[in-house]
Amino acid sequence: MLKGMMMDRQLSIPAVMDYAADVHPDRRIVSSTVEGGLHDQSYAQARDRIGQLAHALVAMGVRPGDRVATLAWNGYRHFELYYAVAGIGAVCHTINPRLFPDQIAWIIQHAADSVLCFDLTFLPLVSALRPRMPEGIRLVALTDAAHRPDLPDVAVYEDLLAGQPTRYDWPDLPEDTAAALCYTSGTTGAPKGALYSHRSSLMHAFSVVLGAPGSFGAGQRILPVVPLFHVNAWGLPYSAPLAATDLVFPGPRLDGASLWDLMQGQGVTAGWGVPTVWAGLIDEMRKRGAAPDRLHTLLIGGSAVAPAMIRALEVEFGIEVLHGWGMTELSPVGTVSRPVPGQDAEARIAARIPQGKRLFGVDLKIVAEDGAPLPKDGQAAGELLVRGPQVIAGYYNDPAATAKAFDEDGWFRTGDVARITPEGDLVIVDRTKDLIKSGGEWISSIDLENAAVSHPAVAMAAAIAVPHPKWDERPLLAVVLRAGAVVSEAEILAHMAQTMAKWQLPDEVAFVDAIPMTATGKMSKKDLRVQLKDHYATPRG
Repeated sequence: MLKGMMMDRQLSIPAVMDYAADVHPDRRIVSSTVEGGLHDQSYAQARDRIGQLAHALVAMGVRPGDRVATLAWNGYRHFELYYAVAGIGAVCHTINPRLFPDQIAWIIQHAADSVLCFDLTFLPLVSALRPRMPEGIRLVALTDAAHRPDLPDVAVYEDLLAGQPTRYDWPDLPEDTAAALCYTSGTTGAPKGALYSHRSSLMHAFSVVLGAPGSFGAGQRILPVVPLFHVNAWGLPYSAPLAATDLVFPGPRLDGASLWDLMQGQGVTAGWGVPTVWAGLIDEMRKRGAAPDRLHTLLIGGSAVAPAMIRALEVEFGIEVLHGWGMTELSPVGTVSRPVPGQDAEARIAARIPQGKRLFGVDLKIVAEDGAPLPKDGQAAGELLVRGPQVIAGYYNDPAATAKAFDEDGWFRTGDVARITPEGDLVIVDRTKDLIKSGGEWISSIDLENAAVSHPAVAMAAAIAVPHPKWDERPLLAVVLRAGAVVSEAEILAHMAQTMAKWQLPDEVAFVDAIPMTATGKMSKKDLRVQLKDHYATPRG
């Protein structure tokens, strides 16, 4: 085989910031801070601070391969940690603070973190967990001297940077060097660690820019509502600097009013996040009678987007919806819908219901229960498997979970049931654990939920399987009504019957005040099943 005659230069995360600071140094990073107010700096200033941070970490004794953990919101200091930690050959381990404290303690021990950097919001959590952390772990408060926390043996971030040189001679790391560690939310067992490399992170960033080009470029300002503590904010800390895009970080305030004000005040053009966050923004836009002036795109993922939400954004407010799908194990974005110019409103809405087309570097296939490949005809449904340079090859320090996660050819089992159309659109039918099998027939919980939330009185709906004395299990629909709305069970079921077969409809609707949520902003059907498991035990008399 004849090899090419090209320089063997490794893909490197700090090279992204060097590129941004050299090519578009005046692009901005704006942050709503924990302490209050906004912080605004350029990419050139960020590179200087990242260099100072790298020197500070090395002075603290952080070595290549060490795990540096974070408990922090989306902000400029958290962003700087992404680059400085990876740049010195260590691993930036982002921890989801919405997990249960026992899970967080387990994760810190499993990762064997040597440093924990935290926002002041999480000071009580850090204080409570400190006795359960690895021996010798060092704590860094992501603040300045004026806000120094009252906790012994805690370093202050800005004090660490003070006086350090602004340039760091980054080592030439092999591109397969570990750069970031993110654990799954543990909804089906103990959390599992995805250990990303410099190469996988850069490949993912390139693919994201190619897959959603309208969100990026000079003059664009993107708001990552998806957290930096959850799968690297869908790659935005890397893709935005590559593509000359301003970053606007929301900090801890993610309610609809705060997001609207920040978007309006900072001229945000695109936002990325999960459906539950955008539901709050839609409510706020309706109250104010307008969308933020410059907002033109929302990329929505994490769970399936209901057609009713797509319609509200596209038709009421003229905001383009991009529907995406991915997983922690995919770095995480796997697919994104692609806009087609010239479509009318109904065609646009229909085109956004699938989860989109695969990104470059992500191969998809669906298989039957026996592992046989199924056709991509839009009709056949099977388990979705993926592979690619952005996909994990195993879980960190977890051989048992790794053994279960791949087929004999090395494809990763996603746990989703899906269809793939001849045009290449991915349609998620359900999670394998959320499918409802009633009387031998499968029912999609996603279809039930979409049918329910299309009713104007329904704010949120979750469909689960519960034991049934005759049919083994039947769908039960939990519904949260909009404020002030009044509607009967019969009216909701009649509305759903317009788009679903009678045998698919739930026998009953359970009206609830709230649906439990996971640490990543998804509906927690695991908790809902426990809450409603006996609902059909005694038939109505």
